[in-house]
Amino acid sequence: QVQLVESGGGLVQTGGSLRLSCAASGSIVSINAMGWYRQAPGKQRELVATISRGGSTNYADSVKGRFTISRDNGKNTVYLQMNNLKPEDTAVYYCNAHGVRTASGYGLDYWGKGTLVTVSS
Repeated sequence: QVQLVESGGGLVQTGGSLRLSCAASGSIVSINAMGWYRQAPGKQRELVATISRGGSTNYADSVKGRFTISRDNGKNTVYLQMNNLKPEDTAVYYCNAHGVRTASGYGLDYWGKGTLVTVSS
């Protein structure tokens, strides 16, 4: 079974930085795309950033120029460097692995349990 575990969330002041990490474990052969999504209180989950196996990236307009997504394919790990954080970035951040090939088959989407990021004004 594939598991995703996020880390790195916490409380930070406006303008500060945080780095999130997400490690995927299990009998993983390859992961197509990895990404970060977030859900603020009372709002729907939204895309933050995604990265393909080859390194192509996609960002939500609200985080462009402030957040950087990267991955280590050898470690099945994805990172999110968040700079110049704003109160509106406060949310639970979820890691996603899309298109996961394992020793026993193929799974479309896996999610972590989330890590809370709180930005104080």
